[in-house]
This record gives sequence, C-alpha cells and structure tokens, in this order.
Amino acid sequence: MASVTSSDQDQARNKPDRKRQARSTYAAIASLAIPTFGQLIAEPLFVMIDTGIVGHVSDSALAGLSIGSTVVLTTVGLCVFLAYGTTSQVARLMGAGRRREGMETGIDGMWLAFIIGVVVCAILMIFSRPLCSVMGASGQVLDAAQQYLNALIFGLPAMLLVYAANGIFRGLQKVNITLVAAISGAILNTILEVLFVFGLHMGILGSGLATLIAEWYMGLFLTIPALIWARREGASLRPRMSGIASSMGDGFPLFLRTLALRVCLVMTVVAAAHLGERVLAAYQGVNSAWNFGLNMLDAVGIAGQSLVATELGAHHKARARMMTDLSAKAGMIMGVLVGLVMIALGLFATPLFSPTPAIRSLITVGMIVQGVFMPIAGWMWALDGILIGAEDYRYLAATCSLTALVYVACLLGLTNLAQGWEDTWRIAMLWGAINILFIGIRAIFNGLRARTDTWMDRALVAD
Repeated sequence: MASVTSSDQDQARNKPDRKRQARSTYAAIASLAIPTFGQLIAEPLFVMIDTGIVGHVSDSALAGLSIGSTVVLTTVGLCVFLAYGTTSQVARLMGAGRRREGMETGIDGMWLAFIIGVVVCAILMIFSRPLCSVMGASGQVLDAAQQYLNALIFGLPAMLLVYAANGIFRGLQKVNITLVAAISGAILNTILEVLFVFGLHMGILGSGLATLIAEWYMGLFLTIPALIWARREGASLRPRMSGIASSMGDGFPLFLRTLALRVCLVMTVVAAAHLGERVLAAYQGVNSAWNFGLNMLDAVGIAGQSLVATELGAHHKARARMMTDLSAKAGMIMGVLVGLVMIALGLFATPLFSPTPAIRSLITVGMIVQGVFMPIAGWMWALDGILIGAEDYRYLAATCSLTALVYVACLLGLTNLAQGWEDTWRIAMLWGAINILFIGIRAIFNGLRARTDTWMDRALVAD
C-alpha cells in the first residue's frame, strides 16, 4: 500500500513539471511558428492577392491564373527540400555544437538554390505555353496563363534563395525577419498589383510583373542577412562543390516525396480544367485560400521540426518524443482555427474572389468542405514536418509515392464519373477527394510512423 501511495505522490509531483514543460514547448512552437509563417505564406499570399485582383478582370483571366500559378507553385514546391533539408541539417549541427559546419551547410543550400533557380527559369521560358496547354488550358485561358507565367518565372531564383536562406534562419531559431519580409513584400505586391492591373490596365500580365518585383525584393531582403550571419560564424561563402553535391544527394528522397505530392495537386487542376471553366475558376479561389491556410499548418510543423531536430542533435530522445507529441496536438488545434476561418470566408467573403454569382456559390461549397477537414490536415502536417526534421526521407518518399498512385487513379475515375454532374457536386468531389485520399492516406502513414522510435533511432545513428 505504501508503494502505491509513494507512486501516486511521485505522479502528483511530476504532473506540474509536465504541465510546465508542455507550456514551455507550446511557447517555443509559437515563437518559431508565427515568424516562420511569414516566409511560408510569401508565394501563396502573392497568388492569393493576384487571385483577388485578377478575379475582377475576367473569368478567363482567373482560370488562366489557376493554370499559371499552379505551374509556379509546383516548381517552387518541388524545391522545398532547399528549406526543409537545410533546416534539419543546420538545427542538428547547432544542437551538437557544430555552428560553423551548420552555417556552411546553409550556404551550400543557397548556392544550390540559385543554380536550380536559373536552370528551371530557362526551361520554363521555353516550355511555358506547352505546359499550360497540357494542363487543359485553351483559347483565352491559355493566353492568360502564359502571360502570367512568362512574367513570374524570372522571380524563381529569388524565391528559391528565400527558401534556402530560411533553412539558416530556422536552424538558428532566428525567424522574426521572415515575418517582416512577408508583410513588407505583400504590401509592395498589393500596391504594384493595383497600379499595374487597374492603373496601367495591364491585366494579368501586370499581376505577374508586380509579383515578380515583390519576389526579388524578398530575395534580397532575406539573402543578405543570411550571408552576414553565416560570415559571423566563420563560415565560408564560397561555393563548395562537395557541399552542394551533398545537399543535392541528401535532398533527393525529399524531392521524390515532394514530386509525388505535387503530381497529385497538378492532376487535381487538370481534373478541374476538364470539369469546366467555372469549376476551374472556383477551384482557384478555394485553392488560393487553402494554400494560405496550409502554410499556417506548415509553420507549426516546421517549428516542431526545428525543435525536435535540435533535441535529436543533442541526443535528447525523451525530449524529442515529448516535443513530437505536443507539436502534433498544436497542429490539430491550428487546423481547427484555420478550418473555422475558411468556412467563414466561404460563407461571407466570396465577393473577394469573383464578381460572378455562380462562381461565388461554388467557392462557398469548396471552402466549407475544406474547413471541415482542416484539423486532420493540421495533425498530419505537423508530423510530416517532424519526420522531415529527423531526415526520415526514404519513408516519406515511399509512402507519398504510394499515396500519389492511389489518389491519381481514384481522381481519374471520379472525374470521368462527374462529367454528368452539376458544378456544385463537381467542386465538392474535388475537395472531398483531396481531403479523404490525398491528406487522409498520408495522415495514416505519418501517424503509424510517429508511434515508433525507428525514425528517431535512425537520426541518432546518423549523428
């Protein structure tokens, strides 16, 4: 009886300690997630601003924006390993006390980002129209998509530099500057959008040019301080081919993971294009808000990623497990909040996206479907970021590839089935498929992995 009483007393004493640790961890997640959100929303926020303004030009321009912005977001998204990979590597090296090596890893990532940005920009210049055509654009929609894309692709090197530079900021847990960059970049983009589109009557081309200027502003705003901080740690700023090759090799499985996910999103746009111009235009309205909301969820995941990677670098396995559990809960809570906002936008703010009543109605349906499923997405995204932070890339690449195969096969069948449906059911089908299949299957895989210690043990062995 005494032993039971002693155990109960120990649990009672430990409970306040666990609560304090939980509050401290949530505070650390918030302190990193809020500024990190600033960097993450940069490109989606620019597209969201473009959507709100171009949507008042014409329906075909809005549909063209959906195609063009998907190409840009897909290209940038495929290079997300420049930020995620650099974050985990820098954080783990910092946790192990190897600061100069951590900064040089970040610089290698920036050089790789610039090289990729230049190469991809050249490729898209040549194939912009065929790409838009393959995705289902034709006529005025195709012309609008090409105009937007041709203006925007010259900003790709800047945006990829931002991704890589933020790997340094997150690894150092100095991310406030990203919030300043995002806010000031969004303000600049909005001012230029209004000037070019409405003042100079440049249409969707003016929208692309405004975003291009804002992207280079952000690129310089974040790259210069990253280089200065790296220099202060004694890191070399010269390109190191061995380091660049190492960054590319480490990030390849993560690239495959991201490629599989982007194939899903691109195929969804293709499906929307085949379901009609109104469905495609409405999809873009919902998608712009969804990308914005997902980056709020991603910010929580990246905060957890940085914290867990730092603890793994210091070989604090128990604390890494605790932060994983708390980060997943924080992601679900954020998902509830984002979901409520999306439902509210769908019910009361559709005029921001289109002046056409029929398209507004479709946007409302899509927003409500998305809002209902956002808590699951928040939980899944948090675990996704943490597994990336532990460099569990091969597992993520394999499971996301399997998810893509299932999702694309089901989407093709549903799209053919929906040809005779009304537009309301078509838009509901698209967003339902995304949440149930694209997000739901990944949630199952990530949840099963996070319950084990395999991913942590591999990270500890790698160190």
